[in-house]
Order: sequence, then structure tokens, then C-alpha cells
Amino acid sequence: MNLLLSAFVMNFLRFPLFLDTVCTAAIAFTFGAIPGIVTAVLTWFLPCVYHGSFSFYVLCSIAEVLFICAIKPSAVHISDFSQGEWMAASKEKIAASYTALVSKLFLLYILCAIAISVLGGVVDYITHTFMERHYFSIDDTFKPGLIMYNLPALAVNIVSRIPVNIVDRFIVIFGGYFISRALMRIKIE
Repeated sequence: MNLLLSAFVMNFLRFPLFLDTVCTAAIAFTFGAIPGIVTAVLTWFLPCVYHGSFSFYVLCSIAEVLFICAIKPSAVHISDFSQGEWMAASKEKIAASYTALVSKLFLLYILCAIAISVLGGVVDYITHTFMERHYFSIDDTFKPGLIMYNLPALAVNIVSRIPVNIVDRFIVIFGGYFISRALMRIKIE
């Protein structure tokens, strides 16, 4: 599903986003670190087999899973309360629960956007500098402008990912969380 969503967004909708870890995030939110890491590895396994080379970007997906599992919020939904509890619960308590949920998701989003930009930039720098690289990435569109400012190559690779990851990680974290809520409902039933 990660690969299909990513291909659909990049090739059909022509949005300059990766969106290659939405389902990985959903699995990590729902089932934890090990299933999330397995999903990340399997997502990167197919392109590696197809292209005949290993992709170190799997490290970005694994890092994201570890962040999610370390920081993931407890979910609070109206349906989590029984009728009596819902009536007894104060509006302030419910609002505070939702505020805490959104705050943790937002913190997770910011941390992942920064971490994935840095880690992805390092991987991009290493693969470009020490290995033959034969592909165009979304973040490559920002690199010429950064190179004009004589930034070091590593900094260019990291900074060029930030605009993409600001939007991308928001969709991944919040989308992955809401998909995980649907998975939890299916898992419970």
C-alpha cells in the first residue's frame, strides 16, 4: 500500500511528496515497533529487488517507526466512553484529552520532519557521493538554489528535504494515526 500510494501521488496526481510511509506509520501506531519495522523493510524490499540494489532510505522509515512508538499518544474518542461515562465526563476533560492527543501528534510530526530530513539528507549525500545514483528525487528541485549559496553538499541534501518533509510528514503522521484508528476498530471487531 505504501508503494501504491506513493506512486499514485507522484505519478498520477503529480504532487511533489514521498508519502511512502503512511501505512508504515499506521501499522506502528496500531501494532507497535516490530510490525512497523517489518512493514518498513518489506516496503523497501520490493523496489530493491526490482532495481537490483539496496536502498538505505529504509533507515528513514525505521527511524520514523521508532519515533512513533516512543511518542505515540493515547487515543481518546467519543466512542471510547460508555453512555454513562460520556454524560458524566466534563467537556473540559474531553477537550483536554483531545488537546493532548493533537499536541502529541504535532510534536511527533515536527520531530519526524526534522529527523527524516537530516537522515534522508545524509543517506542522499552518501549515495550520491560514494555510489552511483541514477534517479531523480523530489527534493532535487530545491538543490540548485541552495548550491548557489555555496552550502556544503551535505547541508544542501538536508535542507532540500525540509520543504517536502514539512508537508509529507504531516500527512504521514496524522494520516497514519487516523488509519490506525480504523485498524483498531477492525482489530477489536
